[in-house]
Amino acid sequence: MPRAVRITRDVFLKDRQGRTFADVLEDSEQPFDEVLAFFDDAERQRRMEDAEIHHDRAALSGVVREFESHPAIDLFLSSNDSTHTKRFRQAVGVVVRIVMQKRGWKKTGKKGSLGVRTNAARSTKTPGACHNTGGLAFWFLRAERYERSDGMPFRSVKERSLESKRLARN
Repeated sequence: MPRAVRITRDVFLKDRQGRTFADVLEDSEQPFDEVLAFFDDAERQRRMEDAEIHHDRAALSGVVREFESHPAIDLFLSSNDSTHTKRFRQAVGVVVRIVMQKRGWKKTGKKGSLGVRTNAARSTKTPGACHNTGGLAFWFLRAERYERSDGMPFRSVKERSLESKRLARN
């Protein structure tokens, strides 16, 4: 198994997008050191790649349930309203991007769904009320999709379906 890509505070702050989240990194109420420690794991990074390759889902979907179950992260997300946790959740996306890029992946520019929120949950400032009612994740709605920089090993179902239709017409 490949070694884990290590993302430190310094690596995060040197990243062009990461440095725009310095406020999240420096806010002692936000468990960002736990985020860095969580993603500093070769097995989790492999599961993120597997989510893209084998399940045609966003990389974060490979670890999101475990991530959201981490006590400090769950406490932070459930104790604050969504406007306060938004930048934290975005910063998590930056960490995922850095890991994936260092492992040979690039962004597709598309987002994958992780959950479904009700309209009532969107309109409240009550801490912990803005969560999903369906889908894979409890706190995250969507996440960036990635593809291998040197090409994907399998074609998507959509690509195969289009080819099948094309061949059937001929």
